Amino acid sequence: MNGIQAGNREDMADLQWLGVVRHGQSTGNVLAQQAEVGGLEEIAIPERDADVPLSELGREQAQAVGQWIADLPVHERPQVAVVSPYLRTRQTAELALAGLDVPAVLDERLRDRELGILDLLTARGVEARLPLEAARRRRLGKFYYRPPGGESWADVLLRLRSLLGDVRGAYPGGRVILFGHEAIVMLVRYLVEGLDEPTLIQLARATALGNCSISSWRSDGERLRPERFNAVEHLHREGTPATRQEDVNAEV
Repeated sequence: MNGIQAGNREDMADLQWLGVVRHGQSTGNVLAQQAEVGGLEEIAIPERDADVPLSELGREQAQAVGQWIADLPVHERPQVAVVSPYLRTRQTAELALAGLDVPAVLDERLRDRELGILDLLTARGVEARLPLEAARRRRLGKFYYRPPGGESWADVLLRLRSLLGDVRGAYPGGRVILFGHEAIVMLVRYLVEGLDEPTLIQLARATALGNCSISSWRSDGERLRPERFNAVEHLHREGTPATRQEDVNAEV
């Protein structure tokens, strides 16, 4: 189909600035890393995914984001925050916005990707317990593979397109910051920059997204242009360790 454009780019020119923050290190991140390093098949997290809290380090990282926002000139600070309802993202936003005049609203469309039958399994666990699903995932690829009871990246994109459309309508000419998850950061970039599937997959393979990393885009009058991606310099300035654990999932 020669001449057909990807057509992914969201028309975000009516926003002045858009940022997205990945949540701070969670207790689930820590347990998931321990399970992967230990060669375990299952991640022993007692809470449901929506209730996983920040670790103590994650709280420090969120406070460092708050200092970064506070150090911005007043005319460049976010005017509103839109936040995933999951506990780790709510806590990140609450700590980052403490003492700042930035109202926050929750939106379930920013929640993490739902993993269905793969929930709490490590990569080893998926191969050992669900070999047919592991084979199907390899065949379909990260973008389109939907685990039973869960979502593909394409599914998550549907809700993000809806969210960004509402954000543009509610805050024309505004500066908006999102608080979300690892997949959310990647897929917001896909939409804003109009990436295609191969470019997104290559980016995901090459990037370890930092906890409390900041990615942002600024309008040049025509469209949002990349400003920073996966930036963690604000953590180093505050003497807070940067961590890059994957979200609690069985991704390979």
